[in-house]
Amino acid sequence: MADSFVISNDDALRAIESFEQVKEVKPIAIVHEWLSTKAGSEKVTESFVNLLQNVEVYSTVDFMSKADREAMMGDRVPKTTFIQKLPFARRHFRYYLPIFPFAIRSHNLADHPIVLSSSHAFAHGVKTRPGQIHISYSHTPMRYIWDMQDLYLESNNINRGPLAWASKFLTSLLRSWDARVSRNVDFYISNSRFTAQRIKTFYGRDAHVIYPPVEIEKYDVEDDKDDFYVTASRLVCYKKVEMVVEAFNKMPDKKLIVIGDGKRKELIEKIAGPNIRILSHLEFQEFHFYMRKAKAFVFAGKEDFGITLVEAQACGTPVIAFGEGGAAEIVIDKKTGLLFKEQTPDSLINCVHEFEMVHGGKFSSSDIRKNSERFSLDRFNKEVLAFINRCISEKSAG
Repeated sequence: MADSFVISNDDALRAIESFEQVKEVKPIAIVHEWLSTKAGSEKVTESFVNLLQNVEVYSTVDFMSKADREAMMGDRVPKTTFIQKLPFARRHFRYYLPIFPFAIRSHNLADHPIVLSSSHAFAHGVKTRPGQIHISYSHTPMRYIWDMQDLYLESNNINRGPLAWASKFLTSLLRSWDARVSRNVDFYISNSRFTAQRIKTFYGRDAHVIYPPVEIEKYDVEDDKDDFYVTASRLVCYKKVEMVVEAFNKMPDKKLIVIGDGKRKELIEKIAGPNIRILSHLEFQEFHFYMRKAKAFVFAGKEDFGITLVEAQACGTPVIAFGEGGAAEIVIDKKTGLLFKEQTPDSLINCVHEFEMVHGGKFSSSDIRKNSERFSLDRFNKEVLAFINRCISEKSAG
């Protein structure tokens, strides 16, 4: 089960005082998976860098734009692995997935008293020495080798024949490696109770929940909503954007804005009806406008957390979401949005009808915004410092 450790303001202040002494000794190693785009896990790593300051950053590869890298970590230059120099790595580094376990363990972290990994795949598998403290912030155990293997194989058209057999064999090897290295982590942090349960299921380890930081202060509350719904995410298989589109195809009188890009974009464009607009590569002001003015934010995936759901709530926008995963922890059902029970177009359609017929106009924008404040950066910083301090105390005592 997830750790029930509660952090008060006094705990946070004591942690800051104690932790300052640790930071002055030697830099903390922050290990990130790979640096290519700035998404949710990168925002967590950025928060670690800004909070802890005296750090060195490690990543298997670094192909970020200069502007994104500087925004994320200032003038720090991440230390990378041999994959950085392999042929075609800049565009296709994920093709080297079978050798990522070797790459992540090639980092030399011996001089760092604390190792903090930000992991959604391999980063928690770094090699540490006795006496070090390894804390892993887990965004999720690898979906494509554990509970979503078949979905990923099908979506990439490799669910039959020799490629399928080879993929399943590789998956079994990666599962064995993943479970084994998970035992070398001293303390796990998870980004939600849902992820903590997955860590317990796949690794047999307990995890303390610290929700990721969301920049809620960037968003303005809007009471005057327009007559459209919005969904925003990467257009990949497990986000279930096609399901949202299929549902709104059956509701031609209701407008839907789809914001995102990814492998499924062409398919989604092909099946979308005339009441659906698909937008990509929006600047923040445009993204903010649609999130702020939407009648509701719609999401059908089973997310480990779901930052866009919090961003919508920061705008005072109610959320209509599938009621499993992080959404069930973010949305207060019938107060800040509605949760539907089945991952099907009909279940979503029924929920939209309930939203309009029963709850239309009854959601409070100020209550929705207040709910989003549970996920602020300030809260994240206090909880991280207090938990690291607790880990130092426990490791010293043990």
